[in-house]
Amino acid sequence: DLLEAVSAAAPQVRIRFTSPHPKDFPRQVLELIAERPNICKQLHMPAQSGSSSVLARMRRGYSREAYLNLIAEARGLMPGLAITTDVISGFCGETEEEHRETVSLMTEVGYDQAFMFAYSERTRTHAHHTMPDDVPEEVKLARLREVIEAFREALVARAPLLQGTEQVVLVEGESKRSTAERPQMSGRSDTGKVCVWDPAEVRGD
Repeated sequence: DLLEAVSAAAPQVRIRFTSPHPKDFPRQVLELIAERPNICKQLHMPAQSGSSSVLARMRRGYSREAYLNLIAEARGLMPGLAITTDVISGFCGETEEEHRETVSLMTEVGYDQAFMFAYSERTRTHAHHTMPDDVPEEVKLARLREVIEAFREALVARAPLLQGTEQVVLVEGESKRSTAERPQMSGRSDTGKVCVWDPAEVRGD
């Protein structure tokens, strides 16, 4: 209700809705984002892991299958939707097979951006009090590198899909690449992509 009210009250303002948990994307929220032009077609859906068994130990409340179904539903409503995520490598008790499931998730989803980290204990969490941090640090880091590599490969593979498309971009200011000889502007598209261009090439408002 709040997202709908804000969208209706400020139709000229670009709204970027983000969430710390996939449970915050029921069908009605996805449909609202799809139908409102001022709500960005970019969703942050933290996966944390691609393994259902790891997700259960994390007490995330969803499985790999449920997560992928949500992704499919969102993309079905919004072709070209950008999806970002959070991923943790080396969570308590993570096996090589469970790690491989996370690597395959990066490839299968094809995220537009991902925040990827090696697991470290945090006080006052369920894991800290109930599970040993038993994955060696060097293994965590090696697995993290593999997750990052899978993310980057999928990102590069999807890049050609944007070629030849027209994007709505909110101008943010002068680009860091700008020089006196070649002034350039920068901004972000509706899906969060950074765009850089020559001011002489601008069309529209």
